Amino acid sequence: MLLPVGFTFGAVLAVLLAVAVTVSAVARLRPPREVAVAGVRAAAQLAAVSLVIGWVVEAVPLLLLFLLVMYAVAVRTAGRRVTRNGTWWWAAVPIAAGVGPVVAALLLTGLVPVRGIALVPVTGILIGGALTATVLGGRRALDDLATRHGEVEAGLALGLLVRDARMEVARPAAADALLPGLDQTRTVGLVTLPGAFVGMLLGGASPLLAGAAQLFVLVGLMAVQAVAVAVVLELVARGRLHRDGGGDRVP
Repeated sequence: MLLPVGFTFGAVLAVLLAVAVTVSAVARLRPPREVAVAGVRAAAQLAAVSLVIGWVVEAVPLLLLFLLVMYAVAVRTAGRRVTRNGTWWWAAVPIAAGVGPVVAALLLTGLVPVRGIALVPVTGILIGGALTATVLGGRRALDDLATRHGEVEAGLALGLLVRDARMEVARPAAADALLPGLDQTRTVGLVTLPGAFVGMLLGGASPLLAGAAQLFVLVGLMAVQAVAVAVVLELVARGRLHRDGGGDRVP
Protein backbone atom coordinates (compact mmCIF):
# COMPACT_ATOMS: atom_id res chain seq x y z
CA MET A 1 0.00 0.00 0.00
CA LEU A 2 1.34 3.41 -1.02
CA LEU A 3 -0.10 5.32 1.99
CA PRO A 4 -0.79 3.19 5.06
CA VAL A 5 -3.72 4.78 6.86
CA GLY A 6 -3.02 5.12 10.56
CA PHE A 7 -1.78 7.50 13.24
CA THR A 8 1.22 8.67 11.18
CA PHE A 9 -1.02 9.35 8.19
CA GLY A 10 -3.36 11.51 10.29
CA ALA A 11 -0.51 13.34 12.02
CA VAL A 12 1.20 14.25 8.75
CA LEU A 13 -2.09 15.48 7.28
CA ALA A 14 -2.69 17.64 10.36
CA VAL A 15 0.80 19.15 10.12
CA LEU A 16 0.40 19.91 6.40
CA LEU A 17 -2.97 21.56 7.00
CA ALA A 18 -1.48 23.60 9.83
CA VAL A 19 1.30 24.76 7.51
CA ALA A 20 -1.22 25.80 4.87
CA VAL A 21 -3.29 27.72 7.42
CA THR A 22 -0.25 29.42 8.97
CA VAL A 23 1.30 30.50 5.67
CA SER A 24 -2.04 31.80 4.38
CA ALA A 25 -2.46 33.83 7.57
CA VAL A 26 1.08 35.22 7.75
CA ALA A 27 1.24 36.07 4.05
CA ARG A 28 -2.38 37.32 4.07
CA LEU A 29 -3.33 35.12 1.14
CA ARG A 30 -6.69 33.75 2.27
CA PRO A 31 -8.54 33.83 5.61
CA PRO A 32 -7.05 31.07 7.82
CA ARG A 33 -10.51 29.77 8.68
CA GLU A 34 -11.30 29.27 4.99
CA VAL A 35 -8.19 27.14 4.49
CA ALA A 36 -8.81 25.11 7.64
CA VAL A 37 -12.46 24.49 6.79
CA ALA A 38 -11.50 23.40 3.27
CA GLY A 39 -9.11 20.79 4.65
CA VAL A 40 -11.58 19.45 7.22
CA ARG A 41 -14.38 19.35 4.66
CA ALA A 42 -12.18 17.45 2.22
CA ALA A 43 -11.49 14.80 4.86
CA ALA A 44 -15.15 14.46 5.80
CA GLN A 45 -16.39 14.41 2.24
CA LEU A 46 -13.85 11.85 1.06
CA ALA A 47 -14.66 9.63 4.02
CA ALA A 48 -18.37 9.82 3.17
CA VAL A 49 -17.77 9.17 -0.53
CA SER A 50 -15.56 6.19 0.29
CA LEU A 51 -18.42 4.67 2.26
CA VAL A 52 -21.15 5.51 -0.26
CA ILE A 53 -19.48 4.75 -3.56
CA GLY A 54 -19.31 1.02 -2.89
CA TRP A 55 -23.06 0.55 -3.12
CA VAL A 56 -23.75 3.44 -5.52
CA VAL A 57 -21.79 1.77 -8.33
CA GLU A 58 -24.03 -1.29 -8.23
CA ALA A 59 -27.27 0.50 -9.20
CA VAL A 60 -27.66 2.78 -12.23
CA PRO A 61 -30.36 5.03 -10.66
CA LEU A 62 -28.20 5.65 -7.61
CA LEU A 63 -25.20 6.23 -9.85
CA LEU A 64 -27.05 8.88 -11.86
CA LEU A 65 -28.25 10.53 -8.65
CA PHE A 66 -24.69 10.62 -7.34
CA LEU A 67 -23.48 12.26 -10.56
CA LEU A 68 -26.32 14.79 -10.33
CA VAL A 69 -25.25 15.68 -6.79
CA MET A 70 -21.67 16.16 -7.99
CA TYR A 71 -22.90 18.49 -10.73
CA ALA A 72 -25.15 20.48 -8.38
CA VAL A 73 -22.34 21.02 -5.88
CA ALA A 74 -20.01 22.13 -8.70
CA VAL A 75 -22.61 24.62 -9.97
CA ARG A 76 -23.17 26.07 -6.51
CA THR A 77 -19.45 26.31 -5.80
CA ALA A 78 -18.57 27.89 -9.14
CA GLY A 79 -21.52 30.26 -9.18
CA ARG A 80 -20.90 31.61 -5.69
CA ARG A 81 -17.22 32.06 -6.44
CA VAL A 82 -18.04 34.19 -9.48
CA THR A 83 -20.84 36.28 -7.96
CA ARG A 84 -22.85 36.54 -4.75
CA ASN A 85 -26.08 37.73 -6.32
CA GLY A 86 -28.95 35.73 -7.81
CA THR A 87 -27.27 35.24 -11.18
CA TRP A 88 -24.87 32.62 -9.74
CA TRP A 89 -27.01 29.77 -11.05
CA TRP A 90 -25.97 30.62 -14.62
CA ALA A 91 -22.77 28.72 -13.77
CA ALA A 92 -24.83 25.60 -14.49
CA VAL A 93 -24.68 26.38 -18.20
CA PRO A 94 -20.91 26.40 -18.89
CA ILE A 95 -20.33 23.33 -16.69
CA ALA A 96 -23.09 21.36 -18.41
CA ALA A 97 -22.05 22.59 -21.87
CA GLY A 98 -18.50 21.41 -21.31
CA VAL A 99 -19.08 18.13 -19.49
CA GLY A 100 -22.34 16.89 -21.02
CA PRO A 101 -21.25 16.32 -24.64
CA VAL A 102 -17.92 14.74 -23.65
CA VAL A 103 -19.49 12.27 -21.21
CA ALA A 104 -22.25 11.46 -23.73
CA ALA A 105 -19.66 10.77 -26.43
CA LEU A 106 -17.69 8.51 -24.11
CA LEU A 107 -20.78 6.51 -23.19
CA LEU A 108 -22.08 6.24 -26.77
CA THR A 109 -18.72 5.07 -28.12
CA GLY A 110 -18.29 2.59 -25.28
CA LEU A 111 -14.97 4.06 -24.17
CA VAL A 112 -16.45 4.48 -20.69
CA PRO A 113 -19.04 1.90 -19.55
CA VAL A 114 -22.11 2.80 -17.53
CA ARG A 115 -20.54 1.48 -14.37
CA GLY A 116 -19.69 3.60 -11.37
CA ILE A 117 -16.18 2.27 -11.04
CA ALA A 118 -15.35 3.96 -14.36
CA LEU A 119 -18.02 6.62 -14.86
CA VAL A 120 -17.76 8.34 -11.46
CA PRO A 121 -14.04 9.17 -11.52
CA VAL A 122 -14.01 10.20 -15.20
CA THR A 123 -17.08 12.42 -14.82
CA GLY A 124 -15.73 13.81 -11.56
CA ILE A 125 -12.47 14.84 -13.20
CA LEU A 126 -14.32 16.54 -16.06
CA ILE A 127 -16.75 18.34 -13.74
CA GLY A 128 -13.83 19.52 -11.61
CA GLY A 129 -12.05 20.88 -14.66
CA ALA A 130 -15.18 22.68 -15.85
CA LEU A 131 -15.69 24.13 -12.36
CA THR A 132 -12.16 25.55 -12.27
CA ALA A 133 -12.42 26.99 -15.78
CA THR A 134 -15.81 28.55 -15.07
CA VAL A 135 -14.62 30.19 -11.86
CA LEU A 136 -11.39 31.55 -13.32
CA GLY A 137 -12.96 32.65 -16.59
CA GLY A 138 -15.99 34.27 -14.96
CA ARG A 139 -14.12 36.06 -12.19
CA ARG A 140 -11.43 37.44 -14.47
CA ALA A 141 -13.94 38.58 -17.07
CA LEU A 142 -16.05 40.39 -14.47
CA ASP A 143 -12.99 41.90 -12.80
CA ASP A 144 -11.77 43.36 -16.09
CA LEU A 145 -15.20 44.70 -17.00
CA ALA A 146 -15.38 46.45 -13.64
CA THR A 147 -11.91 48.02 -13.83
CA ARG A 148 -11.95 48.79 -17.55
CA HIS A 149 -15.52 50.01 -17.84
CA GLY A 150 -14.34 53.10 -19.67
CA GLU A 151 -13.09 50.96 -22.54
CA VAL A 152 -16.52 49.38 -22.85
CA GLU A 153 -18.05 52.86 -23.02
CA ALA A 154 -15.52 53.80 -25.70
CA GLY A 155 -16.49 50.76 -27.73
CA LEU A 156 -20.15 51.70 -27.46
CA ALA A 157 -19.30 55.24 -28.59
CA LEU A 158 -17.65 53.76 -31.68
CA GLY A 159 -20.83 51.92 -32.56
CA LEU A 160 -20.17 48.45 -31.17
CA LEU A 161 -23.05 46.46 -29.76
CA VAL A 162 -23.07 46.09 -25.97
CA ARG A 163 -22.19 42.39 -26.19
CA ASP A 164 -19.32 43.03 -28.61
CA ALA A 165 -17.86 45.92 -26.61
CA ARG A 166 -17.89 43.88 -23.42
CA MET A 167 -16.46 40.85 -25.21
CA GLU A 168 -13.46 42.81 -26.48
CA VAL A 169 -12.56 43.77 -22.92
CA ALA A 170 -13.36 40.51 -21.16
CA ARG A 171 -12.03 37.93 -23.63
CA PRO A 172 -8.25 38.25 -22.96
CA ALA A 173 -8.69 37.95 -19.20
CA ALA A 174 -11.11 35.03 -19.43
CA ALA A 175 -8.81 33.21 -21.84
CA ASP A 176 -6.17 33.02 -19.10
CA ALA A 177 -8.41 30.48 -17.36
CA LEU A 178 -7.18 27.90 -19.88
CA LEU A 179 -3.51 28.34 -18.95
CA PRO A 180 -3.37 25.89 -16.00
CA GLY A 181 -4.86 23.08 -18.07
CA LEU A 182 -2.66 23.85 -21.06
CA ASP A 183 0.48 23.92 -18.94
CA GLN A 184 -0.44 20.65 -17.25
CA THR A 185 -0.95 19.00 -20.64
CA ARG A 186 2.25 20.43 -22.13
CA THR A 187 4.41 19.32 -19.21
CA VAL A 188 2.82 15.94 -18.42
CA GLY A 189 5.50 13.28 -17.98
CA LEU A 190 8.22 15.92 -17.77
CA VAL A 191 7.23 17.84 -14.65
CA THR A 192 4.48 15.74 -13.10
CA LEU A 193 2.93 12.29 -13.33
CA PRO A 194 -0.81 12.98 -12.89
CA GLY A 195 -3.21 10.98 -10.74
CA ALA A 196 -4.84 8.84 -13.43
CA PHE A 197 -1.45 7.64 -14.67
CA VAL A 198 -0.10 6.85 -11.19
CA GLY A 199 -3.37 5.27 -10.08
CA MET A 200 -3.45 2.86 -13.01
CA LEU A 201 0.17 1.91 -12.49
CA LEU A 202 -0.51 1.16 -8.83
CA GLY A 203 -3.53 -0.86 -9.90
CA GLY A 204 -1.38 -3.11 -12.05
CA ALA A 205 -1.93 -1.64 -15.52
CA SER A 206 0.90 -1.48 -18.02
CA PRO A 207 2.70 1.86 -18.44
CA LEU A 208 1.40 2.08 -22.03
CA LEU A 209 -2.22 1.64 -20.95
CA ALA A 210 -1.77 4.06 -18.06
CA GLY A 211 -0.28 6.65 -20.42
CA ALA A 212 -3.15 6.24 -22.88
CA ALA A 213 -5.71 6.73 -20.10
CA GLN A 214 -3.95 9.85 -18.84
CA LEU A 215 -3.74 11.31 -22.34
CA PHE A 216 -7.44 10.67 -22.75
CA VAL A 217 -8.20 12.53 -19.52
CA LEU A 218 -5.98 15.51 -20.38
CA VAL A 219 -7.37 15.97 -23.89
CA GLY A 220 -10.92 15.58 -22.59
CA LEU A 221 -10.22 18.20 -19.94
CA MET A 222 -8.92 20.65 -22.54
CA ALA A 223 -12.13 20.26 -24.54
CA VAL A 224 -14.33 20.64 -21.47
CA GLN A 225 -12.49 23.69 -20.18
CA ALA A 226 -12.41 25.42 -23.57
CA VAL A 227 -16.18 25.05 -23.90
CA ALA A 228 -16.77 26.16 -20.29
CA VAL A 229 -14.66 29.31 -20.68
CA ALA A 230 -16.28 30.19 -24.02
CA VAL A 231 -19.77 29.82 -22.58
CA VAL A 232 -19.12 31.70 -19.32
CA LEU A 233 -17.50 34.51 -21.34
CA GLU A 234 -20.62 34.71 -23.49
CA LEU A 235 -22.84 34.85 -20.40
CA VAL A 236 -20.75 37.64 -18.91
CA ALA A 237 -20.68 39.60 -22.17
CA ARG A 238 -24.46 39.39 -22.44
CA GLY A 239 -24.94 40.42 -18.82
CA ARG A 240 -26.57 37.18 -17.72
CA LEU A 241 -23.83 36.63 -15.14
CA HIS A 242 -22.87 39.80 -13.29
CA ARG A 243 -22.18 41.38 -9.93
CA ASP A 244 -24.24 43.96 -8.09
CA GLY A 245 -23.03 47.52 -7.80
CA GLY A 246 -20.14 47.21 -10.29
CA GLY A 247 -19.24 48.30 -13.77
CA ASP A 248 -19.57 44.77 -15.08
CA ARG A 249 -23.33 44.99 -15.62
CA VAL A 250 -24.88 45.66 -19.00
CA PRO A 251 -25.65 49.37 -19.36
